[in-house]
Amino acid sequence: MTTDQLIAQIHKKQSFLCIGLDVDLNKIPQHLLEDEDPIFAFNKAIIDATHHLCVAYKPNIAFYEAYGLKGWKALEKTIMYLNVKHPEIFTIADAKRGDIGNTSRMYAKAFFEDLAFDSITVAPYMGKDSVEPFLEFKDKHTILLALTSNQGAFDFQTKTLENQELYKQVLHTSKSWNNAHNLMYVVGATKAEYLSDIRTIIPESFLLVPGVGAQGGSLKEVCKYGMTKDVGLLINSSRGIIYASNGKDFAQAAAKKAEAMQKEMALELQKIS
Repeated sequence: MTTDQLIAQIHKKQSFLCIGLDVDLNKIPQHLLEDEDPIFAFNKAIIDATHHLCVAYKPNIAFYEAYGLKGWKALEKTIMYLNVKHPEIFTIADAKRGDIGNTSRMYAKAFFEDLAFDSITVAPYMGKDSVEPFLEFKDKHTILLALTSNQGAFDFQTKTLENQELYKQVLHTSKSWNNAHNLMYVVGATKAEYLSDIRTIIPESFLLVPGVGAQGGSLKEVCKYGMTKDVGLLINSSRGIIYASNGKDFAQAAAKKAEAMQKEMALELQKIS
């Protein structure tokens, strides 16, 4: 999916919502555990109930790896279901990969070719040669971890080196990499006060913003400081939507939560229309 296609979907649906598919078998409704593939059954129900309210889904790969081969099969079925039934949806493999070049090339192949995701999250710590293999893929997006929403972000990301915070150095340096136009960036909603500075460095790039909802981030604050003329935001909510209920009405409850966020987003989009 191209950036222009993503922007078109945002305006069509009046939403820049990304729903995180972080499936924990200890949290999903118990009746689904009787299904042959409870992970896929849960995902399918959530997708069927919410696809018209969001523009992206983001499976966190750890929640599938944890269940071994069954988890990988469920992930494959989920992404195939999305690509066939809802090709307009932007898909994100939240894998946080990043290794030496030849290893990154294999990761890129796995997620972009074999599983056919539109994008993948990547850690920048190992630098240029660990990220560029992902950037080689046409119309695929590499979402670089820039400033994350967790408390540990302050351990390294905001430390000052040579009179500049590390996360800013990551942003500046990444702009010089081959095919940098395929980059997006992760910026946590709990760091909304940093967005003004971030936008001076990457004024037009799309930001994937986790942390709205269960982690306490403010949608209005993120939009105030991070929205561009082309929107430039994908706001992720995982637990706050998919675990809105653990009863048989879980999909309907998820849709209500997603709809509430979509309505807020529609109001924000009016400000740039």
